[in-house]
Amino acid sequence: MGKKDPRVDAYIAKSADFAQPILKHIRKLMHRADPDIEETLKWGMPSFNHGGIVCNMAAFNEHCAFGFWKSKLILDGKAQEAMGSFGRIESLKDLPSDARLLGYMKKAVKLNLEAVKIPGRTKRKATPLQVPADLRRALKATPKAAVTFKALSASHRNEYVKWISGAKQADTRDKRLVTALQWLAEGKNLNWRYEKRA
Repeated sequence: MGKKDPRVDAYIAKSADFAQPILKHIRKLMHRADPDIEETLKWGMPSFNHGGIVCNMAAFNEHCAFGFWKSKLILDGKAQEAMGSFGRIESLKDLPSDARLLGYMKKAVKLNLEAVKIPGRTKRKATPLQVPADLRRALKATPKAAVTFKALSASHRNEYVKWISGAKQADTRDKRLVTALQWLAEGKNLNWRYEKRA
């Protein structure tokens, strides 16, 4: 059996007058779509859960938002880019029909119960690290620094490369190169000063 959360009642009660009927309507439909839905507050707004987050709603000064956690799978790519799946909701007329909304809600619950995952983003190909020639030569001449540089993660090596390459003047670049070699010889990454000490 589903569960209502008194914090959702309080959230709706303190929302703007225009928002209350919208939030109450969404809530009523969600419980109709899934009698086992459970309410909670997540990120400060009412959320509906069954096998994970199904959807959430929010009220702002001049509009409401309502969105499905897996909207890309539910709305066939028609979801709004802004917060919520249906853009700015200023009145009940801005929502899809009850029948359509109930269908979306049932589909959202079904996706959760079947443990369907949201497709991940396609990973960008990592561009190989381009170590500038002056840094390469300096590392060759300072074996201790070279060992540390090679042992660093790609992101930490890249920080050194960007810091040195980002210098606008030759003098600054030379100073950064000397400092980098000193820190690397001491086994330090570029941001060693900001690391938490045990």
